[in-house]
Amino acid sequence: MALTQMALDSLDFDATVALATTVAPHVDILEIGTPCIKHNGIKLLETLRAKFPNNKILVDLKTADAGFYEAEPFYKAGADIVTVLGISDMGTIKGVIDAANKYGKKAQIDLINVADKAAVTKAAAAAGAHIIGVHTGLDQQAAGQTPFADLALVAALNLGVEISVAGGVKAATAKQVKDAGATIIVAGAAIYGAADPAAAAAEITSIVHA
Repeated sequence: MALTQMALDSLDFDATVALATTVAPHVDILEIGTPCIKHNGIKLLETLRAKFPNNKILVDLKTADAGFYEAEPFYKAGADIVTVLGISDMGTIKGVIDAANKYGKKAQIDLINVADKAAVTKAAAAAGAHIIGVHTGLDQQAAGQTPFADLALVAALNLGVEISVAGGVKAATAKQVKDAGATIIVAGAAIYGAADPAAAAAEITSIVHA
């Protein structure tokens, strides 16, 4: 079954916890976005872990170096998934994978800005990566890019890893993303920008779980 992930992108600690409280019953994975975790630190993870025992939590560290050393404290504090940049050295990627395996958790390799996505996906999968993240960043979205071409490329490799897709996904495109091979469908603005975030989350999850 495919899963839904909600990106928590606010810098405000209390607003993040409040939004998570609203959407947690309606999504599978709560993602602490990169600016959010940098601004609020591991205390936010500890708070969300204690409040939402039934959700998986992804910490979007986007690690670029010192993979094991940087990721381990977050796995230890309850993160289920931590991200590492695909543009990093393979030793860094392997470090995050090793930390994930130590705690029985998962490492996600983020393909944002990776030039040869097929090569990095193959190498990361061979190194034991659990999830490949097809990610069209906010700045790329602003330039009109979507994740569909990259998703098709990664899915076609058929490497047996989970595939997460982020980049402007909304209710109208969730089924298309799932049908194209995504196992984790990430929505951010489509939920937190909605008049009723809980209803928006529930709608996307119903499509993803169908």
